[in-house]
Amino acid sequence: DEVLHTIKRHENICNYIHLPAQSGNSRVLKLMNRTYTRDWYMGKVDKIRDILGESCGISSDMITGFCSETEEEHRDTLSLMDYVQYDFSYMFFYSERPGTLAEKKYEDDIPLEIKKRRLSEVIEKQAELSLSRNKLDVGKTQKVLIEGYSKRSEDFLQGRNSANKVVIFPKGNLQKGQYVQVKILDCTSATLKGEVVAID
Repeated sequence: DEVLHTIKRHENICNYIHLPAQSGNSRVLKLMNRTYTRDWYMGKVDKIRDILGESCGISSDMITGFCSETEEEHRDTLSLMDYVQYDFSYMFFYSERPGTLAEKKYEDDIPLEIKKRRLSEVIEKQAELSLSRNKLDVGKTQKVLIEGYSKRSEDFLQGRNSANKVVIFPKGNLQKGQYVQVKILDCTSATLKGEVVAID
């Protein structure tokens, strides 16, 4: 809580937290040697929302198809994603890494096609959540740090807001390293799009 209150007090700390979950099921988390449960994790998310509000960006790591994961346990991951409403996630299917506790103790018993199908469901869920979360920013004006040209066109610049979201806007006479106020006019699941209304 002290960290969250510190973030709230200081404008120069990003309003964004990467809170890896890996799975939404407590049994799987224990097998993964994680030191928390689903309920504990959800309690942390509740605190983030209580103290920092809905504008705080939250991202996660998710792994599908861990050893012995059932369909019901996979659905627990999807339901956790719905509960948290992640802004974005880093998503993978499980593969054995030599020397890890899982490789030594557990059989990698989930077929690859099931791992990939579960991963595609997690990716699809995250795309829906990312779009929903980005739509909340449309119409707002946000402080953005310019990082450089947009990946698609040198007529546009891109930067990040305090929630670590990519914002794209026309280049004008602006430069990398400047802070600008950008009014968000549109979005995709991956980016916010807008126009500069002031230079900080």
